[in-house]
Amino acid sequence: MLLNPPVIWLLVGLTLCLIEFVLPTAFIALVMGISALVVAAFSAVLSVNLQIALWVALSVLMVWGSRRLVNRKAALKLDATEAQTLTEILPGEAGRVLYEGNSWNARCEGSEVTIASDQRVYVVGRRGTTLLVMPESLID
Repeated sequence: MLLNPPVIWLLVGLTLCLIEFVLPTAFIALVMGISALVVAAFSAVLSVNLQIALWVALSVLMVWGSRRLVNRKAALKLDATEAQTLTEILPGEAGRVLYEGNSWNARCEGSEVTIASDQRVYVVGRRGTTLLVMPESLID
């Protein structure tokens, strides 16, 4: 069997895509595999140097694009919605809450609300490493 450039790029692309399913690499191997498959489609009309340059360019652009997409979705994702205050949260100040078994900084979304310690709160968002919470009494 003769391994010409389109066949080599197809094998590389499929191998990288399969690696993603076996060893999750946060989509890096997958997008590099997809880039190799795109290069395979154009390899008959491009020189080897242009094929490699196209693969590198597509891989970098797709990894960068997927990072932005994954980071945006990860920033919005909160698995649990309930937390327990560990310290009092005063209006405009941060306190501590127990969220998913860990202690987090937290601020109340309502600027004039004081939340006592040992109260159940609902996580309504996140700003960096600070959770935005609302007391159970305001939600119910």
